[in-house]
Amino acid sequence: MAAADVPECMRFFYKEQVPEWGASTPGAAHLCQHFANRYHFATLYDTNHRIAVYSSYQFQPSNGGGRENRWFVEPQLVNMSWQAEMKDGYWLGKDHPGVYQGERQALNEDYTHSGFDRGHLNPNGHHAVPSRNATFTLTNVVPQNPKLNQNAWRIHESQLTDLFREKCSKAFVLVGAIPSANNWIVKNNVKRVNIPDYLWKAYCCVDSNGRAIQSGAATARNTEDNLVNKLSLDQLGEFLEKFSNQPVGELFYNNCRS
Repeated sequence: MAAADVPECMRFFYKEQVPEWGASTPGAAHLCQHFANRYHFATLYDTNHRIAVYSSYQFQPSNGGGRENRWFVEPQLVNMSWQAEMKDGYWLGKDHPGVYQGERQALNEDYTHSGFDRGHLNPNGHHAVPSRNATFTLTNVVPQNPKLNQNAWRIHESQLTDLFREKCSKAFVLVGAIPSANNWIVKNNVKRVNIPDYLWKAYCCVDSNGRAIQSGAATARNTEDNLVNKLSLDQLGEFLEKFSNQPVGELFYNNCRS
């Protein structure tokens, strides 16, 4: 379901403009992430690599709680006629015994003992409950180097929390991954989940009149180098250009300029 097909999902993009970036990804699925009877963020999901191209969300100050110890899957990626509401894979299996859930998405067991973290793109710490719970879907995570996930990347997320709380009436954020050419979590000799080479993020901070007042971006190699490079939106555009044969286009309306 394209974000535009779910009008409620357009509010997760600054001035309701969906980036062109990733739109031509083969097998891309537009997910409007639905949990507890409402929408929480948008994800462009690459069903061939079984990782997200990006997740797009509006920052919310967190009030703690809402950390899930289960991981959700997306029923509509198993069967188009199934609900577009994330569900615990265990219970989905009980409802549909014998149906393999992992053809077009990653499963919890793919990550188990893989040596990689289930790295949130849209971080749970940038939301209040129940949106915070909704970030625990496997369509919003990528295999992330544990050292990076638990250190530099986590620290950068909390620095953004401080910035967004201090300066922005609203903050619109995109967090994405660049798949590797041929680096995969392999299970039973099957390439299951692509291990991305890079993670990236971009944000657009607006005042109470909806005017853009600040933007920024960052990239990180998905290795134990444990380094986050802070960039401008234009620099991120140049970075993404290296991984595409098409123009990157605007990540945010008017490149987040007022």
